[in-house]
Amino acid sequence: MSELKVGCGEWGFRELPMEDHFQIAAELGFVTLEFGVGGGKPGRLSEDPDAEDVSDFLALGERYGVRAPFCCIENDFTLGDVPTHEAEVAKVLRQTRVAADCGATHVRLFCGFTPLEEMDEARWDRMLEAFQAVDELCTSNGMEIAIETHGAITSLPDGSLAHAETVTTDPDALRRLVRDLPPRVGFNLDAGNLKAARPSDERYGLDVISERINYCHMKDWARDGEGWRAVAIGDDDMDWGALLEAIPFDGVHLIEYEPTEDVVDGIRRSLAHLDRVAPGWAFA
Repeated sequence: MSELKVGCGEWGFRELPMEDHFQIAAELGFVTLEFGVGGGKPGRLSEDPDAEDVSDFLALGERYGVRAPFCCIENDFTLGDVPTHEAEVAKVLRQTRVAADCGATHVRLFCGFTPLEEMDEARWDRMLEAFQAVDELCTSNGMEIAIETHGAITSLPDGSLAHAETVTTDPDALRRLVRDLPPRVGFNLDAGNLKAARPSDERYGLDVISERINYCHMKDWARDGEGWRAVAIGDDDMDWGALLEAIPFDGVHLIEYEPTEDVVDGIRRSLAHLDRVAPGWAFA
């Protein structure tokens, strides 16, 4: 494995003001940060940022010496209602233009959260067409799409989370995506999400998507009651040393610590684990 490049994911910061993201990342030593547009969280740019919002965002990067080339947009391209789907695509195109204005090089998207068994051919066709449209826009702006491997998550009565299979966790569905998506569209390998949605897949989808990985989240999920809870790398049983050796991706790997109540401590634990399993890693 070449020197591991490490950046900071944004989801654990979702309840904090945007400036706090940059300040905390800089204080921890990061020089690269993920950011989000839309989704209704205080820690993200709004659903429809204006030029002043973009200017203020860019100023934060200058102030703290942290660049933010990775943009997360909340979307679902597997919706069953056609007008709602069309509105979703229009929203993503609009927010992708904002991502370009913010200097993003990568746009993290989802396929969607329809359970795999409910995906009919009409949903598949609409989803693939949506990615074609967004990819054309990204290409014209020098950006890449990264589709996150992610299950359909529901809350359980005991407070834990259940992860159902989707098109980005099932190997056969992933093969279809690799075959039918525009060739520039890549994947955000979130191995922790794959563990929770498909515990039997100890290769975390690498047999299918390894050559299309252009983005990477580092986290783990631990069994909790009837379901799962998100934890830091090193908090549960994923062998991140071996996994990092197996991932043929030399870009920036983002630490994504999801819980909000101890996000700084969780990121620090993640960095300490990297010291043990990937010595020589560097902020990049």
